[in-house]
Amino acid sequence: GLPNYQTVRTSGCADLSGKMFTFPQQTSTAHVRLSTTRVDFRAVTVCLRSFTDLSRAYGLFSLATPSAANDFLLFKTATANQIYVYARNADALFDGQEYTLNAWLSVCATWDSASGLGQVWLNGKPSSRKFTKSGSNIKGRTIITLGQEQDSYGGGFDAKQSFVGMISDVHMWDYVLSPCEISRYTDNINFTPGNVLNWRALDFQITGRVLREGVEWV
Repeated sequence: GLPNYQTVRTSGCADLSGKMFTFPQQTSTAHVRLSTTRVDFRAVTVCLRSFTDLSRAYGLFSLATPSAANDFLLFKTATANQIYVYARNADALFDGQEYTLNAWLSVCATWDSASGLGQVWLNGKPSSRKFTKSGSNIKGRTIITLGQEQDSYGGGFDAKQSFVGMISDVHMWDYVLSPCEISRYTDNINFTPGNVLNWRALDFQITGRVLREGVEWV
């Protein structure tokens, strides 16, 4: 058949400073795919800012490899103030941090393969440190999605787990960020940009209804 030109709308490498991705409706298709050439991670930190009114479950950041659909995943549950971090398909539940609706939140998640420990920093405040999986790196060609949660490599999207709202300032590092650096990210003051994903030089591809707009910090 004829190609559907509406499916893939935009791709490029851009400085998205002062911009956000807006995901305006619940779908099983709309998402942003982020690209990196890196194929081996001994440790990970992912930071992003999000704004939503969702009280159901949704994926916030989904990294899959051919061997693991949930190689690194931030998954907000339907229970208030609970978030899962998955590393190498194993999860840890973090509870009691305040995921305020209709407000910008700065979320950072870290994981290190040597100790297997994960941690979530919400608006600069740390969670307990919890064990997910140790002893193996995240390896293989990654597919990273915002807006949809991968249940298979690059697919398996479920509208009921889609993100609706706005996301900005996505950065990923191949090491565990220090508390001082996480604090600088939270305050948006001269932090070291991600060496794996950098919002100021982001290689991305938009599928479906996702808008790039000027960010409104409130």
